[in-house]
Amino acid sequence: MPVPYPFSAVLGCEADAMDDMGLALVLTTVSPEIGGVLVRGEKGTAKSTTVRALAAVLPPIEVHAGDRFSVDPADPAAPSPDGPFGDDAEVVTRPVRLVELPVGATEDRVLGSLHLERALSRGEVTFEPGLLARAHRGVLYVDEVNLLHDHLVDLLLDAAAMGRVSVERDGVSVEHAARFVLIGTMNPEEGELRPQLLDRFGLTVEVAAPRDPLLRVEVVRRRMAYDADPAAFAERYRATDTHLTARIQAARDRVGKVRLTEAAMLKIAEVCAAFEVDGLRADIVTARTAAAHAAWVGRDEVTRADIRRAALLALPHRRRRNPFDAPGLDEELLDQLLGDDELPPDPPEGQAPDDPPDGTAPDEPPASPEAGSAPDVDDARGPSDPATRPPGSEVEPPASEEVEPSPSPEGVPGPGSQVSAAAPYRPKLLSVHGLGEGTAGRRSRAIASSGRRVGARRPDGATGSLHLVETLLAAAGKQPARGRTGGPVELRPEDVRTAVREGTEANLVLFCVDASGSMAARKRMAQVKTAVLSLLLDAYRRRDKVGLVTFRGQGAELVLPPTHSVEIAAARLDELPAGGRTPLAEGLLEAARVLLREGIRDPRLRPLLVVVTDGRATAGADAVARSRHAAAYVASLGVTTVVVDGESGPLRLGLADELARLMLAEHLPVGEVSAQTLTSTVRGRAAHMKPVHTKPGHTKPAHTKGVA
Repeated sequence: MPVPYPFSAVLGCEADAMDDMGLALVLTTVSPEIGGVLVRGEKGTAKSTTVRALAAVLPPIEVHAGDRFSVDPADPAAPSPDGPFGDDAEVVTRPVRLVELPVGATEDRVLGSLHLERALSRGEVTFEPGLLARAHRGVLYVDEVNLLHDHLVDLLLDAAAMGRVSVERDGVSVEHAARFVLIGTMNPEEGELRPQLLDRFGLTVEVAAPRDPLLRVEVVRRRMAYDADPAAFAERYRATDTHLTARIQAARDRVGKVRLTEAAMLKIAEVCAAFEVDGLRADIVTARTAAAHAAWVGRDEVTRADIRRAALLALPHRRRRNPFDAPGLDEELLDQLLGDDELPPDPPEGQAPDDPPDGTAPDEPPASPEAGSAPDVDDARGPSDPATRPPGSEVEPPASEEVEPSPSPEGVPGPGSQVSAAAPYRPKLLSVHGLGEGTAGRRSRAIASSGRRVGARRPDGATGSLHLVETLLAAAGKQPARGRTGGPVELRPEDVRTAVREGTEANLVLFCVDASGSMAARKRMAQVKTAVLSLLLDAYRRRDKVGLVTFRGQGAELVLPPTHSVEIAAARLDELPAGGRTPLAEGLLEAARVLLREGIRDPRLRPLLVVVTDGRATAGADAVARSRHAAAYVASLGVTTVVVDGESGPLRLGLADELARLMLAEHLPVGEVSAQTLTSTVRGRAAHMKPVHTKPGHTKPAHTKGVA
């Protein structure tokens, strides 16, 4: 068995000098009721290494020998489905498990289900425990949790919050404990979690590689020493890890005795209210984290310092109102809310919290200023004062201070100028017709691991959702060959059929936008950007992919590779310049290359190409001829395409209409191109999308023409 990397050897996980990630991991092991940790960071920042090393420093646990559910023998209120165990049952001590949940896991694998082979071959109704049962009293680790299907993330977080799992399926009724430390890691560049799911994680930390060359050298030195001799390297840190294990156990014993005073709870409520977090989960998590931190540092009462550290871990990800908001917390405002004075102790029993200790009457509150009187300078600060404004809020400047950039002639920005999108909106949901088999999403009907049962097939493993009728039908036709002419049906493992379920899939929408001078009218470009931004937000919610190709000047650029990351997408879109000549052929060819690459990566992902242009081609020699060849090439791919005609005015050349005919695409005049119209067109045309097959042996599907 390979020697794990020592937890104390990870930079920032030393017991007396822990960074946010190390501290968050330790606190959630001290008090699992916190609800787990989400670690967000760029690639190569030791996220997985740190989590895998954590299990080795956790105190060992005692379990009954042969108990698959790992209940605590000392807790009579925690029965095991494998029990009951007598007083003379063997009890063993073993290390804490680190259970890793694969991104492609099914619901049956996570929750557990009926063991089909035993049920059919032996007639035994046996429950096969899932990963949640195996992770009880241990660590459940989900790498790339942002790529996990939403319903599985909901399931994990519900189990972590409730501490129990109930399985009611296939004639099996099992309930068992599932108290585990849930840890998820993710790279924000690969997509975000929805705010609703972010809120369910107790703590969230951001990690990044150190910029100090000396620290980077130390990381490399330690890693190379570990790779050269893992056993000797681990031995160097054994004493430090042993001390850390003892400290975690001491904190666990102390956390239930930590006093959370009325003043501390009031201060936590004031902080959460000031940062405008939704709901009360933030208050509860912050209180639990503050108590765990007090126990970790050896205090018996929660202090101002404990609340501050807890707020920095529990609140940043709960302030996000939409996916475009970056997580973070204004530490200066936090310090103002906490103040410099320590929290007062609770009053003696029987005395109201507001009563002074000497029994005298409390001071009268200051009278409010009379009507018409001038307020004091300190009281005159309103919502526009930065010191009192809630963090993240924006203040509109006075009308006299607004500065509108001077447009170029006819409203066309000069080369390289930028046009900003308006506020995104929620577009109407339209889904793809038919039944696909694409990646899990929330938009179109598809064969998936969860959803409505629509058929049956041979199982892929030992567990699954049994389709009893199809299993009996498969066995019935084989009874004569098995020498049975009457009586009960003989079932064998090869007769087993599991349910095929209908769920939803994601789609790819690729925009190819003409950002040249002929298309760069400020209002028109703002509409296009707003439509793309709205689709990005909707795609984020429904797990779609969205990409953006632009062309201007002398070439085309993939400014937004197909992605789920709305933060990066919004930034790229806002920085998109406009102006210059029109290299139409280059734009179409770049879009074709993107579609082909995505078709190779995932042939099941069905694409839709939206070309926004007036049809003019003015860059380079033979620009018109090259654009015709490029249009014909895109048409040969069999991709459903919409050409949005950017030409306006009473005199029109009809070049975009001609381009649409060459591409076998739908033509949409500019008079119908508002942000809402563009989005509705994308949704409606998605109903006729066909996949792009580029691998040998695949048959290219027939093209479906656009709706007139």
